[in-house]
Amino acid sequence: MASRLLPTFAVALCLATAARAETPQVAHGHKLAQDNCSACHAIGRHGRSRNRLSPPFRTLHDRYPVEDIQESLVEGISTGHHGMPVFQFDEAASNDLIAYLKTLEAPKK
Repeated sequence: MASRLLPTFAVALCLATAARAETPQVAHGHKLAQDNCSACHAIGRHGRSRNRLSPPFRTLHDRYPVEDIQESLVEGISTGHHGMPVFQFDEAASNDLIAYLKTLEAPKK
């Protein structure tokens, strides 16, 4: 019985994760990352950053809570890796980018 439920649970988990990832807020955050950050950073769940000094976005939550960068996004990020341009987002855009970054965090066990 349990062996029959495992595939069903796995499909439900994947669907729930996909639904969360497809919200308009997350989609906009992904587009912001793609447009502004992907030239240097790996912005998805896999792959290497193009700039070796630029951490992959999927590892940011290992360094600190991603919410902690929201103030910097609004005030203007002026530090980071060498050659990083200054970025400044409005509050709505920073919320969307944070929402996207949270989708990259591994599920808590």
